[in-house]
Amino acid sequence: MRVLVIEDEAAIARVIRRGLEQAHYRVDVAENGAQGLKMAMEGGYSLLILDLMLPGVDGWRICEELRSRRDRVPILMLTARSGLEDRVRGLEMGADDYLPKPFEFPELLARVRALIRRDKVHKTRHIRIADLEIDTAQRRVWRAGTEIALSHREYDLLEALAAHEGQVLTRETIQERVWMDEESYSNTVDVYIGLLRKKVDAGHAVKLIQTVRGAGYTLRRPEEDER
Repeated sequence: MRVLVIEDEAAIARVIRRGLEQAHYRVDVAENGAQGLKMAMEGGYSLLILDLMLPGVDGWRICEELRSRRDRVPILMLTARSGLEDRVRGLEMGADDYLPKPFEFPELLARVRALIRRDKVHKTRHIRIADLEIDTAQRRVWRAGTEIALSHREYDLLEALAAHEGQVLTRETIQERVWMDEESYSNTVDVYIGLLRKKVDAGHAVKLIQTVRGAGYTLRRPEEDER
């Protein structure tokens, strides 16, 4: 599997490259944002490791450009900027995970493996629950045959709920495992559930997204008497 590392700090790039090659990945390195964006757009990579602060074209711009082209390659964002606002901005622009510097290589490797494993599953999955349809390869969603436009974070939340149909996901689970963000505000999940309900359930007699009081949220198909 090929991994593209876009990192302008040579020492960090060397550590990542050496470690990933020892783990049997093929690694290319771009030293600046313009070069990295060009290489990423040429395709063929299983994952991008993307520094946020790059000369010229920064990591935010690279992420935004790739996602605007419907390129769903998994992106692990690296940065010394650990502020919540920066992390949220990166995730909202399409990054799949976020690792602050300095980091330990074993953690980076674990995240790389998890993202690639998740991407493999996504590319082979098509989820149907009642009249809700999710194409995980294209990250597209339909309800009763009508396509629904979702933000990156809204989609991640919906897919997680659908992939665990009937199971309750707590707010903490969504923050830490779905968005990989342990420090977002306590009501962030509630806000996104509200946004998701307006897009997925509004106008439909059957509401698929359910609140389990005191526990969290679940997505379940209707019972016979609800149809």
